[in-house]
Amino acid sequence: MPKYLLLKHYRGAPAAVNDVPMDQWAPEEVDAHLRYMDDFANRLRETGEFVDGQALAPDGMWVRHDGEGKPPVVDGPFAETKDLIAGWMVIDVEDRDRAIELAGELSAAPGNGGKPIHEWLEVRPFLQHHSETIE
Repeated sequence: MPKYLLLKHYRGAPAAVNDVPMDQWAPEEVDAHLRYMDDFANRLRETGEFVDGQALAPDGMWVRHDGEGKPPVVDGPFAETKDLIAGWMVIDVEDRDRAIELAGELSAAPGNGGKPIHEWLEVRPFLQHHSETIE
């Protein structure tokens, strides 16, 4: 079964229908949103389609290998990056149609005013590498 990455964006995707930033939601609205996400993941655990998922904090840094010694670290991600990815979920589903169906359902998580966000989710298949056996 193919695996797909569902990416939740803060910005960078087309605007959601209920496009109010989470830091402007009431605490009970944030709780309802997180509960929806947990319930969704638990349902997919029961069907065997859930692999993993996490919300991401806005803090971060850039690190690279720079030869011997301590790797350099710079401030970041910068605003245009840290505002991009809010979180992710990996699913293992039968086919592309099922990945699209689940992304559409996840898009309906409640937001401001308890109304569905109808946010755009990026759906990315994992790269499949098939090695050939030479006899």
